[in-house]
Amino acid sequence: MKTNNHHRSLLALLQIPDFGVRRIKILLDRTGVDDASDLFDMKLPDLLRIDGFGGQMAKSFVQFDDWDKVDSILEETGKKGADLISIDDEYYPPLLKHTYDPPILLWVKGNKEALLADGLAMVGTRRPGKYGLKQAEMWAQKLTAAGLCVNSGLAYGIDAASHRATLESGGKTVAVLGSGIDVIYPSRNSKLANDIIEQGGAIITEQPPGAAPDAVNFPGRNRIVSGMSHGVLVVESAIKGGSMITARYGLDQNREVFVIPHPLDYPGGEGCNYLIRTGQGKLVQSIEDILDEISVQSGSDSQQVQNIKKKWENLELDEMSREICELLTDDELHIDQISEQIEKPTYTLLPALLDLEMKGAIKQKAGKYFELC
Repeated sequence: MKTNNHHRSLLALLQIPDFGVRRIKILLDRTGVDDASDLFDMKLPDLLRIDGFGGQMAKSFVQFDDWDKVDSILEETGKKGADLISIDDEYYPPLLKHTYDPPILLWVKGNKEALLADGLAMVGTRRPGKYGLKQAEMWAQKLTAAGLCVNSGLAYGIDAASHRATLESGGKTVAVLGSGIDVIYPSRNSKLANDIIEQGGAIITEQPPGAAPDAVNFPGRNRIVSGMSHGVLVVESAIKGGSMITARYGLDQNREVFVIPHPLDYPGGEGCNYLIRTGQGKLVQSIEDILDEISVQSGSDSQQVQNIKKKWENLELDEMSREICELLTDDELHIDQISEQIEKPTYTLLPALLDLEMKGAIKQKAGKYFELC
């Protein structure tokens, strides 16, 4: 776990005007510092030498002096019984870390190890019918039996039913808030939130303590739900709404989207049927339909790894292809992880990955993971 100074400094960066999470990540990557507090030793000329930092933004950084606000937030975090974890902490959700715009900081209450569990997002409307509620309960039970954590948003309807059924099945579940860690929304789900924590799950948010559940926060909440998961299961959704937004985030994050089919004359299920009809989601009827598409990483036997190395090393490969294979010698990787480690966007990797598949050097597994053949 990083030092308090590191978290304090990251929190300070979030208070600076025009410093979004992407720009903070760029600053950390370009400077290579291990402790964000070292950034505040930088002078104006140092910042101006970094691409993307203009004069006004650099000036706002060097003139930052609102440490009282930062310390007040940290004090409130402690009072609420929450912990802070940063993007480089050991308990930060590993899949979320490799998305396009992961939160720099997360507030957490409960079991931080639940954030490391292989999980699936379950989402749906706040006003489900009997069929949707029954499906939510059934699939939460199936996912729990398969050893998966259920991630959702603690909202009314499908979210709450998914969390509750997971707990009743003895499973772990993580709820992502669109408000501060001390502002459970809707308030009627406060007991459910406590039950999640008491049974080994966790409540997380990127919003500071006291933050209201404003509508603008929920799309960001949805990207966390999908980003920390191996896939998204849309249980019941109309053609518009938060569930469809989460499904879109999942597709953008290279996640598998699974969909429960609905009767054709039921308006509440139009979104689900639309995802299936347009090929954006996979119709699921059994747990195997999900397990066949997601890939849970496991360690490789060292001797097998050595044998694998010899196969690709005998091929004539360009520099990028060789770099990809070197990354895959230790373990299978998601395309986003490959993209991050070799610092190239996914669209430039796709031709190289396809060529490696054609040459028999690698194979694509479910969930857009790649491994050496």
